[in-house]
Amino acid sequence: MEQRTGAPWEEVRAELLKDPETAQAVKDLEPEYEIIKEIIEARIKQGLTQEDLAKSIGTRQSNISRLEAGEANPSLRFLKKLATGLGKELHISFR
Repeated sequence: MEQRTGAPWEEVRAELLKDPETAQAVKDLEPEYEIIKEIIEARIKQGLTQEDLAKSIGTRQSNISRLEAGEANPSLRFLKKLATGLGKELHISFR
């Protein structure tokens, strides 16, 4: 396999964030990415596939996939079901 060359992600990200509009867009999406990251990490840590998690909460694997890809806007009810399926508690806060 051919090794890729180019700038490291950290450098590319730093360059992109110099633009105020891009920086604001990233900041605006932070809550969504934070919850997605938490869900993926918890699922993987428990050794669950998307299919396993989906079955445990009574939904389809495609719903979990869309959520993890950032292509879904889950309801609070769905997030509660996810938390239960992951053996977690859902906490929402304003900072």
